[in-house]
Amino acid sequence: MKVYLMHRDKDFDPEAPLPSNEKALIQDLELETLFQSMSKGDRFLYDIAKKALLIGLRDEDSILYRQQIVEDCLQNAAIIKEIYAIAVECIETKRKNWFGIFNSYPGAILYSSVKMLEMYLPLLDRLRKLAYGQGKTFTSEGFNRFFSMLQQELDDDYFAILRSNLKQLNFHDGVLISAQLGNGNEGIGHVLRKPNASSKRFVGRLLTPRLKSYNFSISPRDDGGCRALGELKARGVNLISNALAQSADNIDSFFKLLQTEMAFYVCCLNLHDDLARIEEPICFPTPSVPGKGNCEFNGLYDVCLALFTKKRAVGNDLRANGKDLVVITGVNQGGKSTFLRSVGLGQLIMQSGMFVPATSFNVDICDGIFTHHRRKEDRDMKSGKFDEELGRMSEIVNQIKPNSLMLFNESFAATNEREGSEIARQIVTALIERGIKVFFVTHLYSFAHRFLKTSKDQVILLRAERQQDGNRTFKIVEGPPSPKSYGEDLYYKIFAKN
Repeated sequence: MKVYLMHRDKDFDPEAPLPSNEKALIQDLELETLFQSMSKGDRFLYDIAKKALLIGLRDEDSILYRQQIVEDCLQNAAIIKEIYAIAVECIETKRKNWFGIFNSYPGAILYSSVKMLEMYLPLLDRLRKLAYGQGKTFTSEGFNRFFSMLQQELDDDYFAILRSNLKQLNFHDGVLISAQLGNGNEGIGHVLRKPNASSKRFVGRLLTPRLKSYNFSISPRDDGGCRALGELKARGVNLISNALAQSADNIDSFFKLLQTEMAFYVCCLNLHDDLARIEEPICFPTPSVPGKGNCEFNGLYDVCLALFTKKRAVGNDLRANGKDLVVITGVNQGGKSTFLRSVGLGQLIMQSGMFVPATSFNVDICDGIFTHHRRKEDRDMKSGKFDEELGRMSEIVNQIKPNSLMLFNESFAATNEREGSEIARQIVTALIERGIKVFFVTHLYSFAHRFLKTSKDQVILLRAERQQDGNRTFKIVEGPPSPKSYGEDLYYKIFAKN
């Protein structure tokens, strides 16, 4: 049985390697806050959320396939949680009872397999009832196929046969084995036989002629005889024990996959509940093929900021279709870094197949997201701050590919204005020529102003909005760079009242 709820044609791999810039993404986009909201303290959910977000999807069909399933989950949250609970119950029951098929002895394998299948039977029945009772309320391709599979493979005949076979394989009436005599009268060709059906009526048993048979008994103290009898039984049940072990392993793998793939959708429900509690909007984005040049959104906000403060965050709009570079300048503490983070989070979340924290979101799919943010001084630095920035940039250059998204935040500001602007210009120009989309938050006026003069068709310039009285609206609006940073606003805000 296949789950196929994360991908149309393959299983979700929880062991897939994370991108090499995992730590930078988590730090710069503050993803820990998002992971905690999605997992609610559950380590398994945390790991799945982290994998699904950081690995992401790279094609439009895969994103839309998963989006439809997420929409179904939001409409049927109680059923999704029940399916996940069934999968968790299966894994936990096996762990507590440890029906481990670790013994090579056929009798032990057979016993463990029977006990596992007996444990799986009521859980499979609960899944089947959900498929028949609630399956019609789902509309996505993924769930329709999943419930159809359950209905076809877990029908009444399947359960009747499974219950009957498990009852017989408990061998309450002993084991019936046939064999032939080989060389030296040694038994060969041991085959497990189905017990003869006995008549339920007493008269029928009396009238049935008895076949001539022989029997023997072994003394309870005869260890050798008991061992020989056990070996005889092992020969007879060897084939059936292996077949039953494979069946048990298949069902066990199904429940593990079900838990893994449903975990992502439970994470989506957890995040949705948190955002609904603070009345933040969400939307299902419209992904575009890489290189198409789409980049526009409305009401995009920093979801991690909203989750951390438990208040609605300011949303921003952007129309940057066909633009290769977005430069954000403006006042200190005006929301530039928050805006940049919201762009990276929106892209990352869209490519995981989830809903996006915005009212609308239409951007190209990218082949990777990279961040280069300013770092604080620390004791681990083996060189100066500017050298450290260039070292991180060198690592990014070795990994980044065309159709990637590059987010700079106050990069190359550890040196003087002239040198920092020139280095930033050369790096950004090279990235754009390689087909990489760049967002750059900066106070380097020369850098921003030069692109305004030389590359109007490729660049869009944004500014953090500042009102006449110095207040920040945290809105990012289109506008040219200004040589002033209005640092005095912060001075008066902090010290004027004292």
